[in-house]
Amino acid sequence: MSTNPKYLLGTEANRIFMASETYELLNFGKGFPAAVGGSGWLNADGTIDPSHGEETWITSRMAHVYSIGHMLGYPGAGELADKALAGLTGVLHDDKNGGWYPQVHEDGTPEPGKVCYAHAFVILAASSALLAGRPGAQELLDEALATYDKHFWDEEIGLAVDTWNTEFTELDPYRGLNANMHTTEAFLAVADATGDNSYRVRAGRIIDHVIGWAKNNEWRIPEHFSSDWTVELEFNADKKDDQFKPYGATPGHGIEWARLITQWALSSFANLEGAEPYIEAAEHLFARAVADAWNADGTVGLAYTTDWNGKPVVTDRMHWTLAESLNTSATLYSATGKDEYAQWYATFAQYVDEHVIDHQGGSWFHQLDKDNHVIGTVWPGKSDLYHAFQSTLIPFLDPAVSIATAVKNAA
Repeated sequence: MSTNPKYLLGTEANRIFMASETYELLNFGKGFPAAVGGSGWLNADGTIDPSHGEETWITSRMAHVYSIGHMLGYPGAGELADKALAGLTGVLHDDKNGGWYPQVHEDGTPEPGKVCYAHAFVILAASSALLAGRPGAQELLDEALATYDKHFWDEEIGLAVDTWNTEFTELDPYRGLNANMHTTEAFLAVADATGDNSYRVRAGRIIDHVIGWAKNNEWRIPEHFSSDWTVELEFNADKKDDQFKPYGATPGHGIEWARLITQWALSSFANLEGAEPYIEAAEHLFARAVADAWNADGTVGLAYTTDWNGKPVVTDRMHWTLAESLNTSATLYSATGKDEYAQWYATFAQYVDEHVIDHQGGSWFHQLDKDNHVIGTVWPGKSDLYHAFQSTLIPFLDPAVSIATAVKNAA
């Protein structure tokens, strides 16, 4: 591990390094507002790539980021958050059927379907905007929760369904954990922002399922399921690098779940005794992910996916997996006091600085190959700021509290 103070948790040098990144990212993303409202997809230079139109998940992420930016005092962040929110109340909203289109194309036509993943991000955006005091945030949050509760939350099993048709009349048989992971994040954010603890309880129900599946699978989390929640380990075996549903295990998700589980446990139990089994599960998930994917193919970095024996399948490095690695290693260090997590944080911070941050062009490269050359087959450009931005803050905030509430509390 590096001994450079810039990478060591708890040093002034590390805090300055990450704080300068916070500011740099907010600066880079300022050009996101699309003419029709909402956010465009950012190119490598921060301009908008019009071919992506406007997407609900990216618009929501930008609303979330700039709401937090506003609470940090970044000049103009509040107005930028409002421009993202205008996309969620305007062009991306389905006024006829309710809910949000996944995307509105460049020619103005909406992408069909209603996707849980996108709706979870609307909830996250609205809860952050509420904390930032943005106009209309409460109404947006109320509608987003009502829509989600009606169509996506399955109270009986305690998990979220994945995809409807546009009219919410036909439900796709696919069930997925990616949407449930961001639902967990959104539910924790709502519980923290509003004090409604029923959403924290729901997050715990999802987490219990995930830990059960992972434990029965050597701590590699199954991602894809049929309509009755039967595990489908071979899903997308012929489309291994799918943007949202890749084949096999995604170590970055094991790492991300480890943080969310720790956050939920720390916020749900009055004593550490109750939280301990969950933190232990989080440690297993983290350990499995780094054992399988870190430097696993002879070069430095974290492989994107592995098969069910832990052998790398897609060896590209995605920037979000490193952002989550920073978050989780710091969170586990805070929760356990074990030095190994501080060492992991330093290792990841050095890698991010040397390979992932674009020191010339700004922001972070979104995709590298296994030799750490920039590529764009899955993630062209630098679509949004969310993962990178959060990783410059979460390691320094209360690990029991969602990022927006933690920033507000710290202020």
